[in-house]
Parts: sequence; structure tokens; C-alpha cells
Amino acid sequence: MPDHLLRWRGLETVGLEHCHVREAENGVTVESLLIASAGPNPIAAAYTMVLMPDWTFRSIRIERPGHALWRLAHDATGRWTINDTPAPHLEGCIDIDLSGSPLTNTLPIRRARLLANVPQRFEMAWIDVADLSVHRDGQIYTRLDAHRVRYQSADSEFEAVLTLDDHGFVRDYPGLFTRLG
Repeated sequence: MPDHLLRWRGLETVGLEHCHVREAENGVTVESLLIASAGPNPIAAAYTMVLMPDWTFRSIRIERPGHALWRLAHDATGRWTINDTPAPHLEGCIDIDLSGSPLTNTLPIRRARLLANVPQRFEMAWIDVADLSVHRDGQIYTRLDAHRVRYQSADSEFEAVLTLDDHGFVRDYPGLFTRLG
């Protein structure tokens, strides 16, 4: 199974994500480093994410300089925990979306096998990497063709057409991120 080395730079803010994705028969492991400027407070975070072979989210561990290790997990019964404490407000979510990371848009795209021109809504556990808060976020994905997916926020007017590579990873997220190399 393939390994992927991916890098994106931020377009709206100064930032960079350097990401290593390892796909294996027993699951997917992602190791990544995010660096971003969020106003006067720059952010650096390293994360490790574990996914099932079908790209279903299981856990993410985030380390930030000067902060305690933070962990979000989702088990096979649908229970969510934040640092081993139950997080019932996330029940019904399947995927995550990590602010500052275009990689996490790949999770529903790879897992759900989107059908052409059929909008699919997902409840995401949206993580703000700046303060590690988590809330529910409705997102709609519609496959336009083999290399383009429309992303829409279910709670605002925001939408963007994401350009994907042959593996379903984001190449271009207009106004926010572009892949390097």
C-alpha cells in the first residue's frame, strides 16, 4: 500500500502543513506538522491521526509547544472522548475537520465514495487548532468529476470547489491552501 508525502501552504494566512500518510491493510496513519500565523499568535502543532482501512476516523493526538498533549478519539460504538472524557456533544459525527489542515477534507471524500452530483451531508467534529476546542459542524460534499469536489458549509454561505489528485488528496482549496510539489 502506498505512502504519501504531502505539503500545503496557506493562502489566506501564512502557514504550512507537512504530512506523511501511510496506508496499510490494517489502517491509515497520518503524521503531520502544522505551522500557521493566527493573528498575533503563531501556532505550531504536530499531530498523529489513526484511521480505519476505509478512512473512518479513530483518533488524533495533537502536541503543541507549551501545551499538554491533547487527544480526541471515536470508538466503534460511536462514542467520542476528549482526553479520555466522554464528549456526547459529538455523537453522530464520523469524521473530523482540523482547522489549518486541508488533509482532513480527504476523510469523507475517501470514506464515503461520493457519487457524481449527489450532495452528501456529514456531521464533523471540527477542531480549532488554536485553542483545541471541538464543536459539531455540518459539511456537504458533492463530487463534480474525478478530480473536483464541491465543499459547502451547512451552517453558512461558504463553499469552495476542491481540486483533488488521483488519490483523493486536496491539491487546491481556493483561497485557503495549495499543494506544493
